Amino acid sequence: MKDIGVYAIGNIGSKIITFLMVPMYTYFIHDTSDFGYYDLCLTVCLLLIPFVTLQLRDGAFRFLLDCDDETQRKSIVTFVSHSMVTTVGVSAIIAVFMALFTSVQYLGYALGLLIAMSLQEVYSQVFRGLGNNRAFVSVGILSALGIGVFSIIFVAGLGWGIRGIFLANIVARVLALLIVEAKVRLISRHTQWHISTRQVGRDILRYTLPLLPGSLCWWLTGSSDRLFITHYLGLDINGVYAVAIRFTGIINTLAIIFYQAWQETAILQYNSPDRDRFFSKMFNSYIFLLALILVGYAFMLKINYGWLVASEYSESLNYIFPLGLSAVIFALAAFFDMGYQCAKDTPRTLPAIVLAAVVNVALNFALIKPLGVYGVIITQLVTYLVLFTYRWHDMKRYFVLKMNPRTLVPVIVLIVSAIPFYYSHSIALDIAYMVLAIALLVWICHKELREQVLAKFIKSSHTIK
Repeated sequence: MKDIGVYAIGNIGSKIITFLMVPMYTYFIHDTSDFGYYDLCLTVCLLLIPFVTLQLRDGAFRFLLDCDDETQRKSIVTFVSHSMVTTVGVSAIIAVFMALFTSVQYLGYALGLLIAMSLQEVYSQVFRGLGNNRAFVSVGILSALGIGVFSIIFVAGLGWGIRGIFLANIVARVLALLIVEAKVRLISRHTQWHISTRQVGRDILRYTLPLLPGSLCWWLTGSSDRLFITHYLGLDINGVYAVAIRFTGIINTLAIIFYQAWQETAILQYNSPDRDRFFSKMFNSYIFLLALILVGYAFMLKINYGWLVASEYSESLNYIFPLGLSAVIFALAAFFDMGYQCAKDTPRTLPAIVLAAVVNVALNFALIKPLGVYGVIITQLVTYLVLFTYRWHDMKRYFVLKMNPRTLVPVIVLIVSAIPFYYSHSIALDIAYMVLAIALLVWICHKELREQVLAKFIKSSHTIK
């Protein structure tokens, strides 16, 4: 898979820094409801980003990847810049009206975070689409470093609480983009405000606008749980749950590394005669890889959790494994996104996402009162299983997957792992099970898989200079 080392450095480096911030936040923000409120604001920002960006992060990358004409590239980047200026301006006007007629706590900070995240999302993908993966990676690493440094200054040093978290995220993200752009000058060189972008704009929006309803459904499926928890269980419980989500976010990050490298490779391989064999090999490899990640990460986290978080947030450990399992199922379902992207058939993404959103909302209403946070977690697991099943069948129009019988092993290992995770209270037993499970997974997987996927994933980062 092309440039997986580049994506690994960018995503793992930034996620490690973000990961290290969680213990600091839990120690300096003692009121779990405060952290719960910040998480709620972040959740709303994630809902609004697709509408502020018009999903141009996907459109810019997809169209730039296909483009080999410099004039056309300038048209694409110019259209993206025009659109971002317009949508950011509209967002600011709406926020002003909200400030005049409502009283929303930290509204200005939330608007700043929304704009900063939107700009980073879009222009990072522009860098990537223009073939500068180093710039794409640098934005991620610099923003994460900035969040770390500014969090230490604002939260630990000045004691600004969640205001400090907001400011650290805003300043770091904007500063990272400015530094990288000053170095590579890709956006300024490809943005020409006077040229016509009408035709390319129509083509891009025809690709991206069908993704907007899907993004809303994705939000309902993946992030609306915070609203349910806040409404039914309170901001303090949401604060504890938010810590567990951030820890399991590392699994999503590792899946994103694979997806980003897989994205380019899949598009290039889609019209090849051995397409089905290629897609099948990657899917079987992906299952082994995700199982290795979840088993190793969940048990290492359990062993070290006592000193990683403050006692007020310790209950979040109980949510780690099932949330990690739901992240694995979601990653497998997201694998099938590539069929729609390769065929530029994005409207077909909508039925599955709508179905998943309906299942998610219905189950949250049904389960959160009797089961609390575990009702939300069960809802996630069922929702992603429904999504995976639907897409498995729908993908047959684009490629046909053949499952390797060995793939049953990682599935069984993941299911069995829940027993020692919840019932073992011995560090020695946890370590013994983790080593045994990882050894079994590495031994049982096919030699070609081990060499081409696992070894490459680990070693390729050393090849980037």
